[in-house]
Amino acid sequence: MTDADFDADTTDRMLLQRMASGERTALEVLYRSYHGRLCRFLSRLTRRPDIIEEVINDCFWIAWQKAGTFHGDSRVSTWIIGIAYRCGLKALRQHGDEPVDDDALPEDLLPSHDPGEDRELRDWLSKGLDRLSTDQRVVVELVYGVGHSLDDVAVIMQCPVGTVKARLFHARVKLRNVLPGLAGESPTQQASIP
Repeated sequence: MTDADFDADTTDRMLLQRMASGERTALEVLYRSYHGRLCRFLSRLTRRPDIIEEVINDCFWIAWQKAGTFHGDSRVSTWIIGIAYRCGLKALRQHGDEPVDDDALPEDLLPSHDPGEDRELRDWLSKGLDRLSTDQRVVVELVYGVGHSLDDVAVIMQCPVGTVKARLFHARVKLRNVLPGLAGESPTQQASIP
């Protein structure tokens, strides 16, 4: 954990303590702090903005109710994303999931990217990620998009670390195999890639 991660976690823990004592402004601060990250993460579960917002609201309702039960066994971000993940799975079971075109998503719900990043590259990577199973997409997003450790991802997904490693391995293999084709490279060009 970097110094910045440590400082953010310390701040988040103080906000949880204030929430546990009923302070609504602490909830507002935590909500604003996590909304963008949760939108990006949940966009790997579903492209439906209505479900994403519902899940975020459910997540923070649970965080508000359970703030006093947080024991500090993990980072606050791990705890919150774990709640969002379980709420997301529940919402998908209840509502189903219909694909939604990225162009139909409001800009604030699209995964955030570097300003200089090429839209074509984002589209290409998004198509590659869409070829993964939901569990593989979530693991890739948590590890590479959010920056969680494999141990954190295991806590979030409530599965063994070995399962997380296997999902990440299979996701990488699948991406390595499908991305060149999505980029329009011929099989002979793919063979020359190291």
